[in-house]
Amino acid sequence: MKIAILSDVHGNLIALNAVMDDIARNNCDKTFFLGDYVLAGPEPAPTLDYCMHLSTYDNIEMIQGNTDKMIVECSDELCESLRENGAPIMANALKEDASILNDSQKEFLKNLPEQKLVEVDGFKILLVHGSPRRNNEDILPDTPPKEVEEMVNDTEATIILCGHTHIPCGFQTTTRKTVINVGSVGRPFTEQPKSCYLILNIENGKFTIEHKFVRYDNQKSSEVLANRTFEGADKLAQVLINPTERHM
Repeated sequence: MKIAILSDVHGNLIALNAVMDDIARNNCDKTFFLGDYVLAGPEPAPTLDYCMHLSTYDNIEMIQGNTDKMIVECSDELCESLRENGAPIMANALKEDASILNDSQKEFLKNLPEQKLVEVDGFKILLVHGSPRRNNEDILPDTPPKEVEEMVNDTEATIILCGHTHIPCGFQTTTRKTVINVGSVGRPFTEQPKSCYLILNIENGKFTIEHKFVRYDNQKSSEVLANRTFEGADKLAQVLINPTERHM
């Protein structure tokens, strides 16, 4: 059983199409999405329409990300809180995205589960966005292993899949749990500006993992994002070209 796991598309339809093509070339049997489908991306509404279409397939599972929840709960107070916490561009993007998406799109995001436990060939797999404790908790390459252990201690799953930070990494706990951050499809924060997703291959009672890096037309995506009307879109667009610089 070969499973593709994606996270943090962030409205980057060009990147998502490139990744879905790569998934097809790798003959994956299932696909799991770990949230953050639209916020502050080049094409929020068309990207979400595509994700909603994908969700109708039996071999695809989707959960909610923290920014999906923010879009559903968007308010002047929430946007102001983001500004006060040093994220004015995200506040501007959130306000515009919430106005662009229609009611059915917001209802789709609202009804996604925050996490999901699935069983595949005897392995219990937990799908989360940030961590099993919070959808906005970071699991990064330099997170102390003891902290990761504490995050996953209360779950019965042996494989925990997450995103949120946009940086791929992995941990093996002393309790024999495997924790993997699958990276980002639409806004990678890695040295090379390529989309990243994970392939989990389960066979004969064992599993292997591989982070896949996919080249896409990030120049075109950046141009589309830069032409959006919220203040700071041009700065955010540069992240798609130079992902080592993060503009908030």
